Amino acid sequence: MVDPGWSSGYNPRPMASTRLALLFLFPWSCLIAQTTPVPAVTPAAAALRLGMNQHTYEWVPGFARLEDGKEFGNMHGCLVVDRAGNVLCNTDTEHAVIVFSPEGKVLRSWGKDFRGGLHGMCLREEDGKEVLYLAHTGRHEIVKTSIDGEVQWALGWPQASGIYENEGQYAPTAVAVGPDGRIFAADGYGKSWVHLYDKDRNYVKSFGGPGNTAGKMQTPHGLLLDPRGKEPLLLVCDRENHRLQWFTMDGEHVRTMDKDLRRPCNASLRPDGGLAIADLAGRITLLDKDDKLICHLGDNPDEKLRARNDVKREQWKDGEFLSPHGITVDTKGAIYVMDWNRLGRLSKLVHVGAPTEPQKTGK
Repeated sequence: MVDPGWSSGYNPRPMASTRLALLFLFPWSCLIAQTTPVPAVTPAAAALRLGMNQHTYEWVPGFARLEDGKEFGNMHGCLVVDRAGNVLCNTDTEHAVIVFSPEGKVLRSWGKDFRGGLHGMCLREEDGKEVLYLAHTGRHEIVKTSIDGEVQWALGWPQASGIYENEGQYAPTAVAVGPDGRIFAADGYGKSWVHLYDKDRNYVKSFGGPGNTAGKMQTPHGLLLDPRGKEPLLLVCDRENHRLQWFTMDGEHVRTMDKDLRRPCNASLRPDGGLAIADLAGRITLLDKDDKLICHLGDNPDEKLRARNDVKREQWKDGEFLSPHGITVDTKGAIYVMDWNRLGRLSKLVHVGAPTEPQKTGK
């Protein structure tokens, strides 16, 4: 039995790519006992507001904290919201997937065998059940599991592509699934290709590759299936080219958005048809349905605290992000943000729309 106590830091231990096992389910009781309720904000307290006009948000203070000074451990992955409204979050610890209630309470966790590299998640409903597609950098594979972590299959390195000499050169950071079940795997920490498989996991093709011209990539870090047009597109967060790119389901380049972004890590759709972008360099970016800038949220004024994993808790400030890495938006428009931080930081912004009085504060 592994001690279910929370890690105070990051100690990765990648698994072999051939290893398949049922994931360890941690008892709810031991997790719930370690949580601290989100403190209530008194009516007299001024809400910390970010954004502008109908895109105004309130920062939830004390969200997702553990008692007795315990830390979640290194957060370096993605976020998704299930149909119950709960938030699934990656860490590099034995709690590779932590499930939070919308109020920030830990409900359960799992993923002992995925410690040290579970980096991307895609949630999908198939045959009436929610399933997860996971990208693991250390295991060099894409894995499909149930919502509770039961492994269904694993897909190893794309040897058929001819791009790699060995599996160690392949470090997938994201996965997305098309309407027909085709699978996209982004090699964000490897050779900057996106690999396409059919619904039966047969290799089809690779597209992208290193470069900065249209269709090329430098760290295709995050993927999102974008259903907003006449035909679904694959959105790629081309992080080190400071841009977003859209591709057809067959991997053909469609368009690029390269303004008002620093280092986009991941993207999430908002209920109004716009996008929320996690920018590693200290802020969240909101785009409208036409992918035009609305505003930035929580922009950290101290450049020395941006895109760093080692920022100490005493340097954290409500209303300011550090290194936004994962992001998801629920059906009510609330935004959840994971900072890349060795202690683990998860924040929530509640959508309040146009305020009835001037904003108290914001970035």
